[in-house]
Amino acid sequence: MPVYMQSVGVDIPERRISNDELATIVDTTDEWIRSHTGIGSRHIAADGSLTSDLCVTAARKAMAKAGIAADDLDLIVVATATPDYFGFPSTACIVQDKLGARNCAAFDLTAGCSGFVYALNVASGYLETNRAKHALVLGAETLSRITNWEDRGTCVLLGDGAGAAILSRRDEGEAAVLANVLGADGSGAGDLYMIQAERTKTFSPAPPVVPLLYMNGRNVYNFAVKIIPQMVQRLLENCGRKLDDIAWIVPHQANARIIQAAAKRLGLPEERFYMNIEEYANTSSASIPIALNEMDEKGLLKRGDLIMLLAFGAGLTYGGTILRW
Repeated sequence: MPVYMQSVGVDIPERRISNDELATIVDTTDEWIRSHTGIGSRHIAADGSLTSDLCVTAARKAMAKAGIAADDLDLIVVATATPDYFGFPSTACIVQDKLGARNCAAFDLTAGCSGFVYALNVASGYLETNRAKHALVLGAETLSRITNWEDRGTCVLLGDGAGAAILSRRDEGEAAVLANVLGADGSGAGDLYMIQAERTKTFSPAPPVVPLLYMNGRNVYNFAVKIIPQMVQRLLENCGRKLDDIAWIVPHQANARIIQAAAKRLGLPEERFYMNIEEYANTSSASIPIALNEMDEKGLLKRGDLIMLLAFGAGLTYGGTILRW
């Protein structure tokens, strides 16, 4: 009972902030940002817009492409680091209600920027083992809400957006998900986290603290550059394929320099990696589905193509998938 990806959809906020505009807010320049990250702009969610709102728009687009109604869904998984509520209820349950999807399970998954790849793996397994038919997988972020806009080392990197994918199970045909690799290195948890109030005392309410993102950029960079070639090798070994069999490598859009360094280690031209970070910046768990949607709209993806997805993020986590488009 192979599982395949039927469609993708996105919601990109209309508000676009160029590097030059950002330079009026924080001490930086377009030249510095581009040379260090490859980023030229980012999109920011409108005031009052929640992560669930971005999810719903992206989901409806993906569902329309696949010809799937809300009541056809058996599962909704939302990968996000910026849920509507920290803790509970899950953003997936809010999305379920807004879509009117009454017949499905719904939950959030937290794996940082690796979230979408993790969610694909979980949803694929759910469809296979439960004989379910359709799953909605979302990667969505409103990172602008947890960005320290006075920290030029991180605020230049981040953007908002959402990407959705419809996974479906069919009774015959070739398997679409050929290989998965998931992993984590919790020793790096302190390299990328959200600053919050401590919760260490009973009967002592924690003081209110605005959650803000902290990142040790150097450590995250070193982790990513090391883990990407390892994931590529493991994925190819797991499905008995060669790099020449892969039509596209679609990495998490964190920093162009990370992808360039990984490509060099693999002995591959940068053109083998699809990158759109210049327009959208780092949208965390949303970056891979946003890239897939853009590639699909440009006609770069052909049915039957083998696509390699690679992600890394807070945790520290990493995840890779080879799927047949």
